[in-house]
Amino acid sequence: MKFFIDTANLNDIKEAYDLGILDGVTTNPSLMAKEGITGSQNILKHYVAICNIVEGPVSAEVIATDFEGMIREGEQLAALHKNIVVKIPMIPEGIKAIKYFSGKNIKTNCTLIFSAGQALLAAKAGATYISPFLGRLDDVSTDGISLIEQIRGIYDNYAFDTEILAASVRHPMHIIHCAEIGADVMTGPLSAIKALAKHPLTDIGLQQFLADHAKGNK
Repeated sequence: MKFFIDTANLNDIKEAYDLGILDGVTTNPSLMAKEGITGSQNILKHYVAICNIVEGPVSAEVIATDFEGMIREGEQLAALHKNIVVKIPMIPEGIKAIKYFSGKNIKTNCTLIFSAGQALLAAKAGATYISPFLGRLDDVSTDGISLIEQIRGIYDNYAFDTEILAASVRHPMHIIHCAEIGADVMTGPLSAIKALAKHPLTDIGLQQFLADHAKGNK
């Protein structure tokens, strides 16, 4: 499973990259605003800065909701760097845009997926990735992991090339469950990724090893 980090914070991206396990980055307008990145030119420059850190895909989201606007913004984003993936919302105009970009060999990430039907439409249109938001589904008492499992079964039935990018990951068990059911990619905060390395028995064992080593050197 590929590990993406869901942020616009360059320090977090650099830290995740330095861990040696980072495969890509996802962003959205809310994450940009959280970092104080506003204005179209500043946002474009920030995408380039992210691409200069990460060697893998970087999802950059369009703001337009009409077909022509999505195409215009998407082509501008794709021209920024070879690693840019154009992030398109799951709406009818978005499906048309994904089909257009697929024909131009421009990679896309269909975002705001909350049902298997939406995932099927995005794959039919040729999306490179689809982003089911499992955390947000959990927030409304719906099993996000079950949705990803359902999508996995549908995609395997028809050998779709579209990759399932589990989004809105909140904690390490989300990541483990996604790995168990075969999600191609997860994207979440650095805290969730780093939490995978934590276990109290590891901490206790390391403390004991170090204590025993210190005794032996007296």
